[in-house]
Amino acid sequence: MRRARSGHGMRGGACRFRMVVACALALMPACAGAEEGFDTEHIFGFMIGTDVGNPGEREFQSQTTGRFGKGGGTYRALEKEVEIEIVPLPNFRIEIGGIASLHDITGVPDIDDRRQFNFQGASLDLRYRLLDRERAPFGLTIAADLHGDRIDETSGAKGRMYGTEFTLAFDRELIPNFAIGALNLIYQPEWARFEVAGVSEKSSTIGAAFAGLVRVRPNMLLGGELRYFRQYEGIGLGEFSGQALFVGPTAYFQLSERSRLTLSWSMQAWGRPVGSGGNLDLVNFERHQARMVFGINF
Repeated sequence: MRRARSGHGMRGGACRFRMVVACALALMPACAGAEEGFDTEHIFGFMIGTDVGNPGEREFQSQTTGRFGKGGGTYRALEKEVEIEIVPLPNFRIEIGGIASLHDITGVPDIDDRRQFNFQGASLDLRYRLLDRERAPFGLTIAADLHGDRIDETSGAKGRMYGTEFTLAFDRELIPNFAIGALNLIYQPEWARFEVAGVSEKSSTIGAAFAGLVRVRPNMLLGGELRYFRQYEGIGLGEFSGQALFVGPTAYFQLSERSRLTLSWSMQAWGRPVGSGGNLDLVNFERHQARMVFGINF
């Protein structure tokens, strides 16, 4: 994987993120307002909140995720997922999505050079809220995000890939209508069989993530997310492969009564692959991750 970028590169990434936030703020309608309290269903970038919407709600969502930087060469991967969300029952949400991916890879160790755009696969996200923080000390939701792919999200190689991300989400309003905190506990088993080599691989990842956001304007939240991951061979947390810590800012904008925008960027601040004394794990994880989510009720 790519070595850590210079301080100038990191500052450049942060400046670009601030410019995007400033542009979104400038374009935000002056009439947009915020409800009392928080609706945490969509305010985080790489994490989830415990709110799941009200029965009968329907939403369209577009999620773009970028992953950049490996241990050498050039690595860029973009995923575009379009999703439909429905809330058929109280405290239960269903989301169905389709994913397309773009890979631009040159000179990265252990990954074939590739420049391609493909339909990647489909996903099904199920969430059930066990505790409502309005009636309990904190909110609690369990989620299972299942996916089936024909393109490997990291290398872009063709094959059959299946996996699930199980998440236990907690959140609590720290200061009424001003500050919110959230915790996610994550387990991700993955299985893949590659078309060309005919090789099967199994892996699993566990992680913990924390986020905090504050309301700086009635229609804008700013904060950050901190995420720690450990990757293993085998779906049962077998041999340890590596670990990484990501940190970065998140911004949420209520664009109108029906539309919203979330922007998030994370940088690997620390990591270590097994058998290495380096300060970053660019074998199992990327150097930078970015996400933009736009949603609209209909």
